Amino acid sequence: MITIGWLSAILFGLMVIIGGMNGVRSFLSLFLNFLMLFFTIILITGGFPPVVVTLINGIIILAITIFLGDDNTQVTETAFYASLIVLIILVLLIIPVEHLAAVQGFGAEDSEEIEAFSLLVGANFMQIAISTAIFSTLGAIAEGAIAISAGLNEIVEQTPTIDLKKLYAAGISIGKHIIGTTFNTLFFGFFGGFLALFILLVQTHATFADIINDKIFVAELIMILFSIIGVILAVPITAWVLIQKLKQRK
Repeated sequence: MITIGWLSAILFGLMVIIGGMNGVRSFLSLFLNFLMLFFTIILITGGFPPVVVTLINGIIILAITIFLGDDNTQVTETAFYASLIVLIILVLLIIPVEHLAAVQGFGAEDSEEIEAFSLLVGANFMQIAISTAIFSTLGAIAEGAIAISAGLNEIVEQTPTIDLKKLYAAGISIGKHIIGTTFNTLFFGFFGGFLALFILLVQTHATFADIINDKIFVAELIMILFSIIGVILAVPITAWVLIQKLKQRK
């Protein structure tokens, strides 16, 4: 606990020094999002439908992340509307994929740790898997939408008479760079978080077929793929939303 406290203090100090008030707002959004996640867990354990609770609180988390992350109304509104569209598309994709993958619940690697506990906790593990997948995409969606919206808004401010088709092409060009860096961030985060699992699989002489059929590995990989798809979708959708707002303004 002491270590977490010191690291949090260092994080807050760096965010204030480098980001100023934006850094303070970002740290506040991080704290509020943590409270929302904790509140979500309480509601799910209280018997509320996990997917419904996740969708409602997920929208609130997106709003907190986006509107506290930037003080430019044009940027935040565009990013929020685009994030909602991307979230709806991903939910329509996540639900059938999670049912087809059937990776809900615990894996064989968890058997020793949970053998003394009862799994009859009254929770639908499929819905929890769907909720987890939805939550895992929120950060990537918000990051992609904010980056595209801020970049395009800067172009509009510098060249107000820019053709909308050129503006859309500029958004796609910005998105190409974001997709590459985001993919590497998600991939190495996944690899680092599951390094112990990889070592276990290698030590047990697991085949490639064993690895790609391991429940824990597949569940996490699917969530990474959902996040990448969310970032990719955020690029054209954010550019489209901004163009629609500019058309209405004109």
